[in-house]
Amino acid sequence: MQSKEALGKERLIWMFTQMSRIREFEERVKRTFVEHPGVIRGHAHLGDGAEASIVGSLTARQENDLVMPSYRCHGYPIVLGTDARRLMAEIYTRKDGICKGFGGSMHLADPAHHFVGTSGIIGQGIAHAAGAALTAQVKKTGQVVFSFFGDGSSKQGAFHETLNLAAVWKLPVVFVLENNFYQAYTHIRLEDANFMAGDPLSQKAKAYSIPGVTVDGTDPLAVYEAVGQAAERARAGQGPSLIESRFYRFTPHGNAITVPPVPTQFQEHEAIEVYGNKAEFEAARANDPIPKFRKALIARGAISAADADRIEAAARAEMDEVVKFALASPLPAPEDAVNYVWA
Repeated sequence: MQSKEALGKERLIWMFTQMSRIREFEERVKRTFVEHPGVIRGHAHLGDGAEASIVGSLTARQENDLVMPSYRCHGYPIVLGTDARRLMAEIYTRKDGICKGFGGSMHLADPAHHFVGTSGIIGQGIAHAAGAALTAQVKKTGQVVFSFFGDGSSKQGAFHETLNLAAVWKLPVVFVLENNFYQAYTHIRLEDANFMAGDPLSQKAKAYSIPGVTVDGTDPLAVYEAVGQAAERARAGQGPSLIESRFYRFTPHGNAITVPPVPTQFQEHEAIEVYGNKAEFEAARANDPIPKFRKALIARGAISAADADRIEAAARAEMDEVVKFALASPLPAPEDAVNYVWA
């Protein structure tokens, strides 16, 4: 794996571009609830704030490696190459979606781009990732499986059972625990004080005799280096690792249909009201990973301010077209509901 110092200019610009695309995509999902009420059915769990963690992690993967995140999952397929228009169409439950409109926001899959699938059940994908890693091990494909899940999943039995099994069998899987400090609407400090010990959460790896590290999830290069080392270890047959990536979630646990429509900024206001800590929110905003990375790239001469402006403008323009495409896509026919069900 290249060290973060060895990443070339083009790769660094690619990382900034993907982070910008994820943020603009999530902003369009967020705005849909206000600008097009009723288009998104049910909840959509956004990942704004997670861009550096997502992109840093996926920069470390090789072409055939598999990716299995949780239900807060929009950013990963964007980085992997999924058509963002079809991704938005899926969130809008439209026929041109990547799952033909039957998956929605939380149940996405694009196997052609090594995006195996997601689930709305907390922690379920952790065990599935181990199963995919076992397949890769048995078939000797050389693949590594990247498993992403939230801090709340570390309380699930599947987390502990899977890490134990993966460690015993030395499965080629990297577990990335995305700690955004809130389990639904409860701050992790309150949760841990009452129900569980463990800070940092990466120390849970010790119970299974595997490496565990905590990284700044707002720094894509730090994430890339930590995840890359874990991926190399897995690829060499040395088994799994646990990476705790820490960042702040800028919007509430799940955005949902709001009636009557409220101002466009309702998500940020709701986040402050729900989390109850304006100072915390504003401090996190000041450490927003995208302007932070932009500033770092300009400082090291990898990109100019004008080029960064163009990248961000291109991301906005792309996502404007994404929304137009998704809105124009038809809804699935009711009779199609039984076409993709097997027993």
